Amino acid sequence: MATSSTQISFVAARRKSRGWSQDDLAAQSGVPRSSISAIEAGRLTPSVTAALAVAKALECSVEELFGSGGASGEQEMQWAWEPRLEASRYWEAEVGGTKWLYPVEALPGSAWAHDGICREKVLHERGDWDASQTLVLAGCDPAAGLLAAEYAAASGFRLLAFSRGGGAALELLKQGVVHVAALHRSTVEKPERNAETAREKLGGGYRLLRSADWQAGIVLPADDHTRSVTACAKQVRQWAMREPGSAARECLDGLLDKPRVSKRVMLSHHAVVEAVRGGWAEAGVCVRLCAEDAGLRFLPVRNESLDLCFSSAMERDPRVQALIRLLRSRAHRRLIDELPGYDASHTGEMLSI
Repeated sequence: MATSSTQISFVAARRKSRGWSQDDLAAQSGVPRSSISAIEAGRLTPSVTAALAVAKALECSVEELFGSGGASGEQEMQWAWEPRLEASRYWEAEVGGTKWLYPVEALPGSAWAHDGICREKVLHERGDWDASQTLVLAGCDPAAGLLAAEYAAASGFRLLAFSRGGGAALELLKQGVVHVAALHRSTVEKPERNAETAREKLGGGYRLLRSADWQAGIVLPADDHTRSVTACAKQVRQWAMREPGSAARECLDGLLDKPRVSKRVMLSHHAVVEAVRGGWAEAGVCVRLCAEDAGLRFLPVRNESLDLCFSSAMERDPRVQALIRLLRSRAHRRLIDELPGYDASHTGEMLSI
């Protein structure tokens, strides 16, 4: 069902009468700014949940904003990002009042069956998971599969952890298609980097939840005898490079006298390790866990803080509450401490942006 121009003007007019920007309305309602913009532009029909949230924030009824039929009884379904295949399996999750479809891809340690398949633009649902029972995270923690398994066991909710660098993860959070973005730019020398990066990308109204602290460094072949990071920076000619915007790429660029460009880009810590183990790269930057699990050498460079970023409007959501409880549990913190290079001393701590 399309949204009429009259209905669109009601939302924008009510918002402007309060002197609010779209960001302000997004913060007050918990509906992503991108969705607010799409609703006002007529590109998105709000779900019942989103319509109620916007109406409550603007202190009026749904009927005043959208008319008697402004909010559909069924959530509109959209792709979070375009599938690469015409016949694509997908998962479903509700974010910001919208039901999103996520093309199935390899997730760290995940064994989730798909919720349905799209053939010739027709959805064929098969899954038993309710979209509101799924939490969506984007980040590059190689232990995300372990977190997902613990999360499901402790809460009964599902966690979809998509492998993305910190910059890409924050962009997905800004677009309103994931609940949580993971980033790890903070170091012992610069402990505020995660907060600064999130503030620069997203503005205010967000929380940072510490997942772990870990060691980042250089992975080398098992038979390599290079003794120092400085020697690696001088001697290595073929690096397994992460994508621009990732903390690992930032770390590597800081080690080299002159940042280098590679036609091949690794999209995860595991991919960097496999490139070195496969022999086409001499070295790369990753976390200690991946290097040791692969039986490769590791030279530590710096300690980083892995934080989970989410909107403050989501803090009371049962899915986020379940994640907070898990990270603060004694059993989870003990498990994290047992992972090579991980430290759970500050796991579960919260910071407002």
